Amino acid sequence: MYLERISSPADVQALDASLLPSLCAEIRRAIVDSSAAAGGHVGSNLAVVELTVALHRVFNSPVDKIVFDVSHQSYAHKMLTGRAAAYLDPARAGEVSGFSNPAESPHDLFSVGHTSTSVSLACGLAKARDLAGDTYNVVAVIGDGSLSGGLAFEGLDNLAELGSGVIVIVNDNGWSIAEDHGGIYASLAELRRTAGTSERNVFRDMGLDYRFLADGHDVAALVETFSELRGTDHPVVLHVCTVKGRGYEPAEANPEAWHHPKPFDVATGLPRAAAGAPGYDEITGSHLLERMAADPKLVAISAATPYIMGFTPARRAAAGRQFVDVGIAEEHAVTFATGLAMAGAHPVLGIYGTFLQRAYDELWHDLCLNGAPATLLVFGGSVFGANDATHLGFFDIPMLAALPALTYLAPVCREEYLAMLDWSLGYTDGPVAIRVPAHGVVSRLDLAPAAGEDFARPRYQVVRSGSDVALLALGTFFELGERVADALARVGIRVTLVNPRSASDLDEACLDELACSHRVVVTLEDGALAGGWGERVAAYLGSRDVRVRCFGLDKSFPNRVPADELLAACGITVPAIVSDVEALLR
Repeated sequence: MYLERISSPADVQALDASLLPSLCAEIRRAIVDSSAAAGGHVGSNLAVVELTVALHRVFNSPVDKIVFDVSHQSYAHKMLTGRAAAYLDPARAGEVSGFSNPAESPHDLFSVGHTSTSVSLACGLAKARDLAGDTYNVVAVIGDGSLSGGLAFEGLDNLAELGSGVIVIVNDNGWSIAEDHGGIYASLAELRRTAGTSERNVFRDMGLDYRFLADGHDVAALVETFSELRGTDHPVVLHVCTVKGRGYEPAEANPEAWHHPKPFDVATGLPRAAAGAPGYDEITGSHLLERMAADPKLVAISAATPYIMGFTPARRAAAGRQFVDVGIAEEHAVTFATGLAMAGAHPVLGIYGTFLQRAYDELWHDLCLNGAPATLLVFGGSVFGANDATHLGFFDIPMLAALPALTYLAPVCREEYLAMLDWSLGYTDGPVAIRVPAHGVVSRLDLAPAAGEDFARPRYQVVRSGSDVALLALGTFFELGERVADALARVGIRVTLVNPRSASDLDEACLDELACSHRVVVTLEDGALAGGWGERVAAYLGSRDVRVRCFGLDKSFPNRVPADELLAACGITVPAIVSDVEALLR
């Protein structure tokens, strides 16, 4: 076995050229086996095995700078830079993240989890190199739909003017997370069909040199091409054609499903765990498709992640022109939704909170400044979501709740979620965002809003009444609030439990009443504490004769910390909260 003896790119360079295909086969097997055990990005990593081996055969990382975009293409890179054991030994799987991480290795230049950044990063590296009079190579590997992001165009545009020696490898496997979307991909398809000879060439039109390689799985051809490009004194785009999921039949047959599968059986490709009850993805997709049948102006929008809102290929086909995937272009998605809303359509954008961060200016200047009546469904806004530092989603409340004109709702259960979604589709006085619950679907008829409930003006829901402590538990943390209330009751503390429903606006009348009738007010939120909802409650009650204690997540970038550990570190456990409340009452 060759892979287990690779500790650095120097070992790749020392191998006989005839052994490189065998090394590639071992890497491919390690990707499949490690992902089968723990889940992972399968299709994208299988597509770049030969490309990555050739990069480390020719270039001298980390002296030469290689930037992967998006870095869910970096498994083979990690294996060849001293981290193969994490993919070969299940006991060491936790040693690496799924994305580039400078804390792991000097071969990872940046923390990269979002897309379209590599060319801009490469421009900066090249400019710094030139200013220092250095000569190292700079290589940007961009693929999996990243060219649809506006930052990629900005980087390419600047690179052409910069004129410095940078190699941009366009890894073209014909896919994003789902299928590619955007006019540039029609151009790439034409270049593939004509072996790079088509007159329609966006890269040359931007003033960049262009090369084409049809077989991105021919490691010898890749080595030869990279050797020719090494040391270039001007920007060159190398367009390489690969196959997403290459070498694993289930992944090749269904690239969308195999972008990031959960643990699976290698022999069959079937999930190891049985499918559970429908999640909020299924609930959302099914509900919106029903609404589309009665409302031809309803448009569901995705920024390359249609699965999070339940729009499977079948649902996308059924929705027809009422479903739009804009590709990995979150900024465009928000402004596109703004244009739709202002023209009388009913747009619903489903997006992960971590990716919505990329569109802050568009949220502020386009959506909210214009008061556009669009609906945003924010997924993954929770400590229970993705926990890699590049994909943290729990900064959404400070980001969205401070935006003028935006109503940000935080449902607890299925009934609240659907009621809020239906209400938002008919609301015309501004944008509405809904924080989709992230800790499983619960059904709570006792929390179901009244028919025709108007969520424009916040009305906190008092679920239990007491007189000592008012416990306001927002959204996903309502269940935690119930457990805390039960624990406090067992030690004789009378608790009022409140479901706030709104993460943006305060029910001042309810807060006034709670401050007058309770000694302590406690807020619980599944999100960043600094700038969050609880701090707004505390600020409002600051002049009142009541003690306020806010619980939320610290302002930091925790990396792959399990949710329970992170909550405990922030004092968000039932015993810790009870202890704090008892101290406040004393």
